Amino acid sequence: MAETKKKLFDQFAPVTPEEWRAKAEVDLKGADFEKKMVWRTNEGFNAQPLYRSVDIADLKQTKSLPGEFPYVRGTRYNNDWKVRQNIDVNSEDVKAANAKALEILDKGINSIGFRFHGGDVDLKELLNGIVLPACEINIQCCPKCALGYAEQLVALCKEAGCEDTFVGSIDFNPFKRMFKHGEPFPGDIVKMATDLMNTVKPVAHLRVLGVDSLALNNAGAYIYQELGYALAWGAEWMAMMTEAGFTADEVANRIKFNMGVSTVYFMEIAKFRAARELWAMIVKEFKPENDYSCMMNVNAETTRFNQTIYDSYVNLLRSQTEAMSAVLAGVDSLVVTPFDAPYQKSDDFSERIARNQQILLKEESHLDKVVDPAGGSYYVEMLTKNLAEQGWKLFLDVEDKGGFKAALESGEIIKAVNASADARFDKVAKRREQLLGTNQFPNFTEKAADKADAREACCCHCGCNHEEAEGAVKLNTKRLAEQFEEIRLQTEHAANTPKVFMLTIGNLAMRLARAQFSDNFFACAGYELIDNNGFKTVKEGMDAAMEKQADVVVLCSSDDEYAALIPEAVKELDGRAELVLAGPETDEFKALGIEHFINVRTNVLATLKAFNAKLLK
Repeated sequence: MAETKKKLFDQFAPVTPEEWRAKAEVDLKGADFEKKMVWRTNEGFNAQPLYRSVDIADLKQTKSLPGEFPYVRGTRYNNDWKVRQNIDVNSEDVKAANAKALEILDKGINSIGFRFHGGDVDLKELLNGIVLPACEINIQCCPKCALGYAEQLVALCKEAGCEDTFVGSIDFNPFKRMFKHGEPFPGDIVKMATDLMNTVKPVAHLRVLGVDSLALNNAGAYIYQELGYALAWGAEWMAMMTEAGFTADEVANRIKFNMGVSTVYFMEIAKFRAARELWAMIVKEFKPENDYSCMMNVNAETTRFNQTIYDSYVNLLRSQTEAMSAVLAGVDSLVVTPFDAPYQKSDDFSERIARNQQILLKEESHLDKVVDPAGGSYYVEMLTKNLAEQGWKLFLDVEDKGGFKAALESGEIIKAVNASADARFDKVAKRREQLLGTNQFPNFTEKAADKADAREACCCHCGCNHEEAEGAVKLNTKRLAEQFEEIRLQTEHAANTPKVFMLTIGNLAMRLARAQFSDNFFACAGYELIDNNGFKTVKEGMDAAMEKQADVVVLCSSDDEYAALIPEAVKELDGRAELVLAGPETDEFKALGIEHFINVRTNVLATLKAFNAKLLK
């Protein structure tokens, strides 16, 4: 077989990168190669259209195997990740939470996240009937409550005799308060973390120091930012707790990373691979006795930032690709966010679908059978390398400014993430970043006024009250789609839905293309669309538009024909509706009486806001 392959390759002359580019430039017919073929990522580096074996020949990461330091290819010799589902718990409904946990354990779940929302919870009652070594137990609670729950959990493990086999976490996360409320945690973090670590010493695999970069992901951070800040957050724990007298191994083995997954498929695969490598390098600097302490333990959760209220089933497509990125990258456990999370407390149906999304990846796609399937891919390996460089650069920048805690309390991290979110909001407004069903190809007949935004729980999941400092800098909490959803909800609440009439005339190809573009454009506001096959004259079209009581008339034709069509359209319409030109905004067309233009350069959001202000009474 090898001889046959060799003979086949001998029939083709080797092609150098320079020769390939030269041929590509010929095929581009004078177009700029860098602009047409090179992708400028949000992560601060360029992605080339083609990578070859020579590009990864000197990469050290390709020389290691899964389970080997620096763990870029994974921390395990298998890819059997834990399927996790989160359950909200109040002190009044502990029995209901317990019943739900027992139920989902029979439906493919082997990791549970309990999120406490107020009142003291009796863990013995909550975990009644659950075989502790058989299921990973994770607790999210108020940082001030973490020690009490740790004491309860340790006692339960001792009672069950599973101190060495139990796996779980308590998310001691005092820094999240800064993200949510813009104020530092009012307590001695080192002392509380010290008490916590001393308490859990008998239970070997109970992690209690949380790194929750998921909050950054859900706020709109770019991938390199989540990576760099997560590393800085983890390094802060390492520095604080080793200075408090713990060994590097003790601290590293108590840290759990909770990270988000966005929809940039291959980049997210690269993020987790790069994260493991960089984290191993950071821990190594603290001189642990065992390289195994350099392993990153990470739970991933599909993002809420790109979820939508309208066309919410599209959220399933988003979360499925996100889930694939995470498991192909080798995360330890995964939560798939239910598709209805933006507008309601998820029900049995949506939670079942979310579970099944993971189970399908295991039982039907067999993604748990291969470790690091992306390993050796020229493209993914180069993304991993480049993303690691950008994440490391940001990490060093944070360290130079005093470390994660100092950068967080100064507001620098929050401001940087919010700036990224603002940039993404702007791209969505201009459709340079697309949200299917929201700013592209929306279903304008859908109604969603009965859906309310999901209520966010307190940052520490305890229901406690916080007095926020005046002018506090807080992390963005809005989703990408919210700005468009506000417009559509305004339309739904209006007494009359604006009607948009497509006056198609002239060149068949151009009028149909521009009518389709215009339909898509105005559908983003939920307006009623009136399509037409075409009119012989402008007057015929205007008469039909007035018969339909159109509020907006969109003139759809070719640029060459507009000069003759516009004056007649302005005259026939005579101000009875808004006239819009589907085409380029030029001084010539403005001089003929056109005020409104829509084209690929138009800010869709700003334009629709302006129309809503005019049309909705």
